[in-house]
Amino acid sequence: MKLLEERIKKDGQVLEGDVLKINSFLNHQVDPKLMMEIGQEFARLFKDSDITKVLTCEASGIAPSIMAAYTLNVPMVFARKKKPSTLNDAVYLADVFSYTKKVNNKICVEKKFLSSTDKVLILDDFVAHGEAVKGMVSIAQQAGAKIVGVGAVVAKDFQGGSDWIKKQGLRFEALANIASFEGGEVHFVGEE
Repeated sequence: MKLLEERIKKDGQVLEGDVLKINSFLNHQVDPKLMMEIGQEFARLFKDSDITKVLTCEASGIAPSIMAAYTLNVPMVFARKKKPSTLNDAVYLADVFSYTKKVNNKICVEKKFLSSTDKVLILDDFVAHGEAVKGMVSIAQQAGAKIVGVGAVVAKDFQGGSDWIKKQGLRFEALANIASFEGGEVHFVGEE
């Protein structure tokens, strides 16, 4: 998605440890017009998949996922990183390691929100090592839901998560595919 790549080049900052900071439009401050365009693009890419739910992980996956769900006219469910006291024990759980924060999280989704009749599109803000996606895949599988595909706003193709998704036989669509951060700059796949 050209507009997204341009925004990453303009506002993104490569940090130590192969981290891309895009908090001016996605990970802290949110650009709603860009998120709507991202949501519409995911809806276009997966329009023939009979999606019944969009599944994401809090917090940064919520903005693009709600726009995709809105465009697809389906509910969006987000996996929580901490089980609130208001949730009962009827939850699907998965362990997720965050390379950015260097912590393990146990994500959860209440069972009443995912079932074996669902056709789920998993969306995330970033796919690097693929840990959040692995957790969401586990949750969807626990529910017996059919995973119709996985989407990422940004995929860091050089960190293995994209390959893991494809090796699971899942359709994968990323709107911006990063090949490297060579020289402290963002280089997209296919860029000359």
